[in-house]
Amino acid sequence: MRRGPGRSILLAVVLASLVAPVGGATTRLEGPRLVSGGSNAVTDWATIAVDSIVVVAKKFPGIAPVYMAIAQGAVYDAVIAIEGGYSPYATHIDAPENSSPEAATAAAGHDALVGMFPDQEEGLDAIYASYLEGIPDGEAKDNGIIVGQQAAARILELRADDGRDDVVEWVPPPPGPGVYEPTGPPPPVGLNMPFITPFTLDSASQFRPRGPDRLESKAYAEDFNEVKDLGRVDSQSRTAEQTEVARFWSEYALVQWTRGLNALAIARGLDIGQTARMSAMAAMANADGLIACFDAKDHYLFWRPLHAIQRADTDGNPATELDPSWAPLLSIPNHPEYPSAHSCASTGIAQALAAFFGTQEIQFSLNSSVTHTTHYYQRFKDVVPEIANARVWGGLHFRHSTDDGTKIGRKVANWMSERFFLPKG
Repeated sequence: MRRGPGRSILLAVVLASLVAPVGGATTRLEGPRLVSGGSNAVTDWATIAVDSIVVVAKKFPGIAPVYMAIAQGAVYDAVIAIEGGYSPYATHIDAPENSSPEAATAAAGHDALVGMFPDQEEGLDAIYASYLEGIPDGEAKDNGIIVGQQAAARILELRADDGRDDVVEWVPPPPGPGVYEPTGPPPPVGLNMPFITPFTLDSASQFRPRGPDRLESKAYAEDFNEVKDLGRVDSQSRTAEQTEVARFWSEYALVQWTRGLNALAIARGLDIGQTARMSAMAAMANADGLIACFDAKDHYLFWRPLHAIQRADTDGNPATELDPSWAPLLSIPNHPEYPSAHSCASTGIAQALAAFFGTQEIQFSLNSSVTHTTHYYQRFKDVVPEIANARVWGGLHFRHSTDDGTKIGRKVANWMSERFFLPKG
């Protein structure tokens, strides 16, 4: 993409908060501007979107991908209208032949974000104006802006009453063994998540799993004792490597994955159209995986290991033993335990990436701002068991919860990739 001095420091401030070296990718900040070995407008505006959603709007990790999917859907429709080759997500746009996909990306990303966060309009307008200064003036730029505006307007219209900003009252369930209780100040977060309109699914409950293991079962006792031993803050059994894995995946997931996806696009040399498609597929699998996940959380309202272990004398299982002083390694998200949201979301992303590339056999890497380490993977699906282990070793989940979360994420991504973002013809 062409860059001019107009992008300067203002845009770099946003990008600096989220850009970090990932594996062998060359993205880095050098002086007042972003230097990257092949970044494009889609990766730039993905970074801007995450800043808007996470840093400024302060959306909690479970719902943030819903906003990201709207932004990425707008960008995808704008870019594909110009580049062609694939079916649009929300609307078909007749783009003039001489249209800049960079300008379209900026306009779509900007308008989608302003539409979702009107209180950020002034700051986003400044970033947008700075960005457009790096694109040569002319008919292509003007046409691209119009295309991007059309794409954003359509997806905002489509998602106008999707429930993402609704307030749902917390009605505590009757207390008892196995029943969820908030692990932070009530109400729990994500109460509206089960009622948000999915992006690609027929309903939030479409892939609802069968539920947690029965408290009196052998399977529950095995999972209980695993997380009790390995997930406690002062565990003598958990290795240093296991602790690093747990902490590695404790970063804000959308921030971590967006860095990784941008770096993957750069490392694989994706063009702007390919990047838009990959990013939109990952974003919508992520969002729908979480919507489906929170449907199950709301339906089953299962207790976290913290309360399960501290009150094990109430579960009716002779193979479990209470420990009133038990505490987890990681801070507990304030929503029900089953199923694991990280497994739902990250498995969906990994499966979407496999669908985009047509194979699991792609080497890639992710890094963590928590541990300041980088993990390398031979296949997309290799992240799935690592994330499951991380949530158990962190003391947040029972193994069964990560297993069923993985199944949800895989089903969501497969459903999406068989019906959306398909080649034309």
